[in-house]
Amino acid sequence: MLDGLVQALILVPPLLMAITFHEAAHGFAAYRYGDDLAKQRGRLTLNPIAHIDLFGTILLPLMLFILPGGFIFGYAKPVPVNVAALRNPRWDMAKVAFAGPAMNFLLAGVSAALMPLVGLLPAQSAFILLKMLDISIFFNILLGVFNLLPMPPLDGGRVLTALLPATFIPFMRRVERFGFLLIIGLFFLAPMALAEAGVQFNPFGTLVLTPALWLAEGLVGLVA
Repeated sequence: MLDGLVQALILVPPLLMAITFHEAAHGFAAYRYGDDLAKQRGRLTLNPIAHIDLFGTILLPLMLFILPGGFIFGYAKPVPVNVAALRNPRWDMAKVAFAGPAMNFLLAGVSAALMPLVGLLPAQSAFILLKMLDISIFFNILLGVFNLLPMPPLDGGRVLTALLPATFIPFMRRVERFGFLLIIGLFFLAPMALAEAGVQFNPFGTLVLTPALWLAEGLVGLVA
């Protein structure tokens, strides 16, 4: 019980920081380009309470923590953006979308840069902080890679919408309405159903987990 509590206390701060800074980056970018909706809703803040989603931030990570496998994932409450208020709606929305993953990659870089300083601390404190930095690096990269997938309503889907010819925009907006259902079906339901039939299908591992592990290992290798 105590070990589980200690693990949770090590996990929670880097996870909360990753999703909080991700959403705040969207809000600050939108404000920078003319949309103050996030400010009106109290979302231009690094206070995690403002960004907590009951299911995505608390229940989902808790369920994954309890289940075997040791894989933890979560998300925060999306920051509202009034696209019409942006000065250049098409391109500014792409910048707002990209700001979230960019912040995650920045946090991963900062976490890696702090690693060499851990040795200056007492052994027990250094061990705990090193674990937290490891989690921060991996989870931030995982969150960044996942959100850059070119699928609406992920951030990468919104960047893709800006890059495609204008004739594709209505189609992408229709896809976005059902985007989360498609993501759940592709990454979770389809692999489970196919596994029952003896078919290995793991798009999350191929498209997100493997690249994230490779990038995290490479980043840590730069400071080792």
